[in-house]
Amino acid sequence: MEVAVSSILVTGANGFIGRSVCRTLAANNHDVTALVRRAGTSAGAQCEWSHGGADFAGLGEAWPRELIPDCVVHLAARVHVMNDTAADPLAAFRATNVEGTLRVAHAARERGARRMVFVSSVKAAAEFDGGAPLSESMPAAPDDAYGISKLQAEEALWQYGERSGLEIVIVRPPLVYGPEVGANFLQMMNALWRRLPLPLGAVDARRSLVYVGNLADALMHCATDPRAANGCFYVRDDQDLSVAGLLRVLGRHLDRPARLLAVPPSLLRAAGALTGRGAQLDRLTKSLRVDDSHIRETLRWSAPYTLDDGLAATAHWYRSTHGI
Repeated sequence: MEVAVSSILVTGANGFIGRSVCRTLAANNHDVTALVRRAGTSAGAQCEWSHGGADFAGLGEAWPRELIPDCVVHLAARVHVMNDTAADPLAAFRATNVEGTLRVAHAARERGARRMVFVSSVKAAAEFDGGAPLSESMPAAPDDAYGISKLQAEEALWQYGERSGLEIVIVRPPLVYGPEVGANFLQMMNALWRRLPLPLGAVDARRSLVYVGNLADALMHCATDPRAANGCFYVRDDQDLSVAGLLRVLGRHLDRPARLLAVPPSLLRAAGALTGRGAQLDRLTKSLRVDDSHIRETLRWSAPYTLDDGLAATAHWYRSTHGI
């Protein structure tokens, strides 16, 4: 039931996810325009538009006359960081993730866009799953400024869509990984490569992940399938692993068997509380799973890559770029 989409604008196109989205769209014969802050930093798009306005200020006035997108995939955001130094983190997140997102929606609609796919986050719903995978019908209860801003952006977009007729599609990915990944996932591979002992052997809490190639494919379907209109979707790989299980699989693909110590999760959390790393240890020792049945049933979508495929590709990238 997909329809041909002649033009898709991707914001944040020079980021880890954005580059994969542009390549996937172009490979499937969509015309892709990359919106970036600095020229020459995108990959895979046929056209690039550079706009340096903070939080998309002045976007409508600067919009190229010839750019008439059918859909905008909005990835650009102020992302979650540990130990945020902003004086008012929530205000900083709102400026980009709420006000900036609405500027993109308004400017796109004014130039003829019919749909906007907003890449939100599982953190807009919760930090942990409370014993059952999160579904779209569950009440959202974000726990930090980043998650609150993402939920507020979702709510603002729903309201704008009702007023303007712009179709809104929300996608809430869990942790995204793949070649070129950074942050905690890269640190985890660094530890495996260096054969460091890791005190996570007794952690059996499971967490959903999504390979960047699977997320890009899901976003393409959300941009092009009529059935996605005004829907909210979780997306994930084909299985959820415990942190210990993830380390074992990654270690196998890196040819660096994980050295896991079976430290009770309660002791890990206590150590985290004493060292000021409680939030980080909670994320390692508590489960966060999502239910992706809605996107699979509504769009008949299935992930083109297995979790093992994704981890193998990520490990291959790491060995070729970091494994010295």
